[in-house]
Amino acid sequence: MSEYRLFARTNLVAWCIVPFDGKKRGPEERAAMLERLGLKLFAYDYRDEHKPTFDQEMEALKRHNVRLVAWWCPGSVGEVQVVLDVLKRHDMRGVQFWIMGQGKPVSSEAEQKAQVEAEAARLRPIAEAAAKAGSQLGLYNHGSWFGEPENQIAIIENLKTQGVTNVGIVYNQHHGHDHLDRFPVLLEKMKLYLMALNLNGMTRDGDKQGTKILPLGKGDLDPKLLRIIKASGWHGPIGILNHTDEDAEVRLRENMEGLERLVREGNIER
Repeated sequence: MSEYRLFARTNLVAWCIVPFDGKKRGPEERAAMLERLGLKLFAYDYRDEHKPTFDQEMEALKRHNVRLVAWWCPGSVGEVQVVLDVLKRHDMRGVQFWIMGQGKPVSSEAEQKAQVEAEAARLRPIAEAAAKAGSQLGLYNHGSWFGEPENQIAIIENLKTQGVTNVGIVYNQHHGHDHLDRFPVLLEKMKLYLMALNLNGMTRDGDKQGTKILPLGKGDLDPKLLRIIKASGWHGPIGILNHTDEDAEVRLRENMEGLERLVREGNIER
Protein backbone atom coordinates (compact mmCIF):
# COMPACT_ATOMS: atom_id res chain seq x y z
CA MET A 1 0.00 0.00 0.00
CA SER A 2 1.44 3.39 -1.00
CA GLU A 3 2.19 5.98 1.67
CA TYR A 4 -0.49 8.64 2.13
CA ARG A 5 0.62 12.09 0.99
CA LEU A 6 -1.75 15.01 1.52
CA PHE A 7 -0.90 17.07 -1.58
CA ALA A 8 0.11 14.21 -3.89
CA ARG A 9 -1.80 13.73 -7.13
CA THR A 10 -3.10 10.41 -5.80
CA ASN A 11 -5.04 12.34 -3.12
CA LEU A 12 -6.52 14.99 -5.44
CA VAL A 13 -10.24 15.01 -6.20
CA ALA A 14 -11.49 16.60 -9.43
CA TRP A 15 -14.36 18.92 -8.52
CA CYS A 16 -16.82 21.27 -10.29
CA ILE A 17 -16.16 19.85 -13.76
CA VAL A 18 -19.63 18.69 -14.85
CA PRO A 19 -21.81 21.83 -15.20
CA PHE A 20 -18.54 23.80 -15.34
CA ASP A 21 -16.63 22.86 -18.49
CA GLY A 22 -16.09 24.90 -21.63
CA LYS A 23 -15.89 21.67 -23.65
CA LYS A 24 -19.23 20.42 -22.21
CA ARG A 25 -17.94 16.85 -22.01
CA GLY A 26 -20.23 13.89 -21.57
CA PRO A 27 -19.61 10.99 -19.17
CA GLU A 28 -17.19 9.07 -21.39
CA GLU A 29 -15.16 12.13 -22.40
CA ARG A 30 -14.98 13.32 -18.80
CA ALA A 31 -13.80 9.99 -17.40
CA ALA A 32 -11.22 9.65 -20.19
CA MET A 33 -9.98 13.16 -19.43
CA LEU A 34 -9.51 12.32 -15.75
CA GLU A 35 -7.62 9.16 -16.63
CA ARG A 36 -5.42 11.15 -19.04
CA LEU A 37 -4.57 13.62 -16.27
CA GLY A 38 -3.77 10.83 -13.83
CA LEU A 39 -6.59 11.86 -11.50
CA LYS A 40 -8.12 8.82 -9.83
CA LEU A 41 -10.67 10.57 -7.58
CA PHE A 42 -13.79 12.49 -8.63
CA ALA A 43 -16.62 14.42 -6.95
CA TYR A 44 -19.75 14.69 -9.08
CA ASP A 45 -21.96 17.77 -9.31
CA TYR A 46 -24.90 18.07 -11.66
CA ARG A 47 -27.86 19.99 -12.97
CA ASP A 48 -31.21 18.70 -14.20
CA GLU A 49 -29.88 18.07 -17.71
CA HIS A 50 -27.35 15.57 -16.34
CA LYS A 51 -29.88 13.32 -14.60
CA PRO A 52 -30.55 11.11 -17.66
CA THR A 53 -26.84 10.24 -17.86
CA PHE A 54 -26.24 9.27 -14.21
CA ASP A 55 -25.85 5.59 -15.08
CA GLN A 56 -23.59 6.33 -18.03
CA GLU A 57 -21.39 8.41 -15.72
CA MET A 58 -20.93 5.53 -13.28
CA GLU A 59 -20.14 3.09 -16.09
CA ALA A 60 -17.57 5.45 -17.64
CA LEU A 61 -15.82 5.98 -14.31
CA LYS A 62 -15.42 2.24 -13.87
CA ARG A 63 -14.03 1.82 -17.39
CA HIS A 64 -11.39 4.46 -16.74
CA ASN A 65 -10.50 3.40 -13.20
CA VAL A 66 -11.71 6.60 -11.55
CA ARG A 67 -13.22 6.34 -8.07
CA LEU A 68 -16.29 8.36 -7.21
CA VAL A 69 -15.50 10.00 -3.86
CA ALA A 70 -18.50 12.28 -3.48
CA TRP A 71 -21.80 13.34 -5.01
CA TRP A 72 -23.03 16.90 -4.53
CA CYS A 73 -26.79 17.27 -3.91
CA PRO A 74 -29.00 20.30 -3.32
CA GLY A 75 -30.30 18.77 -0.10
CA SER A 76 -33.65 16.99 -0.24
CA VAL A 77 -34.44 13.40 0.75
CA GLY A 78 -35.99 12.72 -2.66
CA GLU A 79 -32.92 13.97 -4.52
CA VAL A 80 -30.57 11.91 -2.37
CA GLN A 81 -32.72 8.81 -2.80
CA VAL A 82 -32.45 9.09 -6.58
CA VAL A 83 -28.67 9.13 -6.24
CA LEU A 84 -28.70 6.25 -3.75
CA ASP A 85 -30.64 4.18 -6.27
CA VAL A 86 -28.02 4.92 -8.92
CA LEU A 87 -25.19 3.95 -6.58
CA LYS A 88 -26.96 0.75 -5.61
CA ARG A 89 -27.37 -0.26 -9.25
CA HIS A 90 -23.64 0.12 -9.74
CA ASP A 91 -22.63 -1.45 -6.43
CA MET A 92 -20.95 1.73 -5.16
CA ARG A 93 -20.79 2.16 -1.39
CA GLY A 94 -19.14 4.73 0.84
CA VAL A 95 -19.68 7.69 -1.51
CA GLN A 96 -19.89 10.99 0.39
CA PHE A 97 -22.92 13.25 -0.09
CA TRP A 98 -22.06 16.94 -0.17
CA ILE A 99 -25.20 18.74 0.94
CA MET A 100 -26.21 22.37 0.67
CA GLY A 101 -27.83 24.16 3.61
CA GLN A 102 -30.24 26.86 4.61
CA GLY A 103 -30.59 29.53 7.24
CA LYS A 104 -30.63 33.31 7.55
CA PRO A 105 -28.47 35.41 9.91
CA VAL A 106 -29.69 35.26 13.49
CA SER A 107 -29.87 38.00 16.10
CA SER A 108 -30.33 36.07 19.34
CA GLU A 109 -29.37 32.83 21.07
CA ALA A 110 -32.96 31.67 20.78
CA GLU A 111 -32.94 32.18 17.01
CA GLN A 112 -29.60 30.40 16.76
CA LYS A 113 -30.89 27.40 18.72
CA ALA A 114 -34.07 27.24 16.64
CA GLN A 115 -32.14 27.40 13.37
CA VAL A 116 -29.68 24.69 14.42
CA GLU A 117 -32.59 22.45 15.39
CA ALA A 118 -34.44 23.16 12.13
CA GLU A 119 -31.43 22.28 10.00
CA ALA A 120 -30.73 19.18 12.05
CA ALA A 121 -34.34 18.08 11.55
CA ARG A 122 -34.07 18.67 7.80
CA LEU A 123 -30.81 16.79 7.49
CA ARG A 124 -31.57 13.84 9.76
CA PRO A 125 -33.62 11.76 7.26
CA ILE A 126 -31.02 12.44 4.56
CA ALA A 127 -28.20 11.31 6.84
CA GLU A 128 -30.13 8.20 7.86
CA ALA A 129 -30.79 7.27 4.23
CA ALA A 130 -27.12 7.78 3.39
CA ALA A 131 -26.02 5.69 6.38
CA LYS A 132 -27.87 2.66 5.01
CA ALA A 133 -25.56 2.83 1.97
CA GLY A 134 -22.45 3.22 4.11
CA SER A 135 -22.20 6.90 3.18
CA GLN A 136 -21.41 10.08 5.06
CA LEU A 137 -23.11 13.43 4.77
CA GLY A 138 -20.82 16.44 4.28
CA LEU A 139 -22.20 19.89 5.09
CA TYR A 140 -21.04 22.07 2.20
CA ASN A 141 -20.18 25.69 2.96
CA HIS A 142 -21.71 28.04 0.42
CA GLY A 143 -21.93 31.32 2.26
CA SER A 144 -24.61 32.72 4.60
CA TRP A 145 -25.42 31.22 8.02
CA PHE A 146 -24.99 27.60 6.91
CA GLY A 147 -21.58 28.40 5.46
CA GLU A 148 -20.10 29.28 8.85
CA PRO A 149 -18.13 26.32 10.25
CA GLU A 150 -19.25 27.01 13.83
CA ASN A 151 -22.89 26.67 12.75
CA GLN A 152 -22.15 23.47 10.85
CA ILE A 153 -20.45 22.04 13.93
CA ALA A 154 -23.48 22.97 16.05
CA ILE A 155 -25.74 21.10 13.62
CA ILE A 156 -23.46 18.06 13.64
CA GLU A 157 -23.33 17.98 17.44
CA ASN A 158 -27.12 18.31 17.61
CA LEU A 159 -27.49 15.32 15.27
CA LYS A 160 -25.08 13.31 17.41
CA THR A 161 -27.40 13.73 20.39
CA GLN A 162 -30.04 12.04 18.22
CA GLY A 163 -27.77 9.13 17.38
CA VAL A 164 -26.84 10.39 13.89
CA THR A 165 -23.07 10.07 13.60
CA ASN A 166 -22.30 10.02 9.86
CA VAL A 167 -22.29 13.80 9.30
CA GLY A 168 -19.20 15.97 8.78
CA ILE A 169 -17.97 19.07 6.92
CA VAL A 170 -16.77 19.70 3.37
CA TYR A 171 -14.88 22.97 3.35
CA ASN A 172 -14.48 25.04 0.19
CA GLN A 173 -11.84 27.76 0.14
CA HIS A 174 -13.59 29.55 -2.72
CA HIS A 175 -16.57 30.11 -0.39
CA GLY A 176 -14.32 31.10 2.51
CA HIS A 177 -12.83 34.47 1.62
CA ASP A 178 -14.45 35.98 4.73
CA HIS A 179 -12.69 33.33 6.83
CA LEU A 180 -9.12 34.11 5.81
CA ASP A 181 -8.04 35.97 8.95
CA ARG A 182 -9.29 33.20 11.24
CA PHE A 183 -8.62 30.21 9.00
CA PRO A 184 -6.07 28.59 11.36
CA VAL A 185 -8.56 28.74 14.24
CA LEU A 186 -11.43 27.50 12.06
CA LEU A 187 -9.38 24.62 10.69
CA GLU A 188 -8.51 23.52 14.22
CA LYS A 189 -12.22 23.60 15.12
CA MET A 190 -13.24 21.75 11.94
CA LYS A 191 -10.47 19.17 11.93
CA LEU A 192 -12.36 16.42 13.75
CA TYR A 193 -15.36 16.86 11.45
CA LEU A 194 -13.62 17.58 8.13
CA MET A 195 -14.32 15.04 5.37
CA ALA A 196 -12.79 16.92 2.43
CA LEU A 197 -11.02 20.22 1.78
CA ASN A 198 -11.38 21.90 -1.60
CA LEU A 199 -8.53 24.27 -2.51
CA ASN A 200 -8.57 27.44 -4.57
CA GLY A 201 -6.16 30.21 -5.47
CA MET A 202 -6.81 32.73 -2.70
CA THR A 203 -6.39 36.50 -2.52
CA ARG A 204 -7.84 38.82 0.08
CA ASP A 205 -11.38 39.92 -0.88
CA GLY A 206 -11.09 37.90 -4.08
CA ASP A 207 -14.84 37.26 -4.02
CA LYS A 208 -15.44 41.01 -4.09
CA GLN A 209 -12.81 41.87 -6.71
CA GLY A 210 -13.56 39.41 -9.51
CA THR A 211 -10.90 36.89 -8.47
CA LYS A 212 -13.07 34.46 -6.52
CA ILE A 213 -11.92 31.42 -8.51
CA LEU A 214 -8.20 31.24 -9.27
CA PRO A 215 -5.83 28.38 -10.14
CA LEU A 216 -3.57 27.30 -7.30
CA GLY A 217 -0.38 29.31 -7.29
CA LYS A 218 -2.09 32.44 -8.63
CA GLY A 219 -3.24 33.53 -5.19
CA ASP A 220 -0.76 35.42 -3.03
CA LEU A 221 -2.10 33.68 0.10
CA ASP A 222 -1.71 30.16 -1.27
CA PRO A 223 1.72 29.32 0.25
CA LYS A 224 0.63 30.43 3.73
CA LEU A 225 -2.66 28.53 3.56
CA LEU A 226 -0.99 25.33 2.38
CA ARG A 227 1.47 25.48 5.25
CA ILE A 228 -1.40 25.94 7.71
CA ILE A 229 -3.24 22.94 6.28
CA LYS A 230 -0.15 20.75 6.33
CA ALA A 231 0.81 21.80 9.87
CA SER A 232 -2.71 21.01 11.13
CA GLY A 233 -2.07 17.30 10.73
CA TRP A 234 -5.42 16.77 9.04
CA HIS A 235 -5.67 13.84 6.62
CA GLY A 236 -8.32 13.59 3.94
CA PRO A 237 -9.08 14.15 0.26
CA ILE A 238 -8.02 17.44 -1.33
CA GLY A 239 -10.26 18.88 -4.05
CA ILE A 240 -9.12 20.91 -7.04
CA LEU A 241 -11.73 22.63 -9.14
CA ASN A 242 -12.71 24.25 -12.38
CA HIS A 243 -15.91 26.12 -11.43
CA THR A 244 -15.44 28.38 -14.47
CA ASP A 245 -16.53 28.30 -18.11
CA GLU A 246 -13.01 27.29 -19.14
CA ASP A 247 -11.98 23.89 -20.47
CA ALA A 248 -12.04 21.68 -17.34
CA GLU A 249 -8.93 19.78 -18.43
CA VAL A 250 -6.90 22.97 -18.81
CA ARG A 251 -8.00 24.29 -15.41
CA LEU A 252 -7.41 21.00 -13.59
CA ARG A 253 -3.93 20.80 -15.08
CA GLU A 254 -3.23 24.39 -14.00
CA ASN A 255 -4.27 23.51 -10.47
CA MET A 256 -2.15 20.36 -10.33
CA GLU A 257 0.93 22.11 -11.67
CA GLY A 258 0.37 25.11 -9.40
CA LEU A 259 0.00 22.89 -6.34
CA GLU A 260 3.13 20.93 -7.19
CA ARG A 261 5.07 24.18 -7.65
CA LEU A 262 3.81 25.57 -4.32
CA VAL A 263 4.78 22.41 -2.49
CA ARG A 264 8.21 22.34 -4.14
CA GLU A 265 9.06 26.03 -3.72
CA GLY A 266 7.65 26.20 -0.19
CA ASN A 267 9.47 23.04 0.83
CA ILE A 268 6.16 21.66 2.09
CA GLU A 269 6.27 17.93 2.70
CA ARG A 270 3.48 16.33 0.75
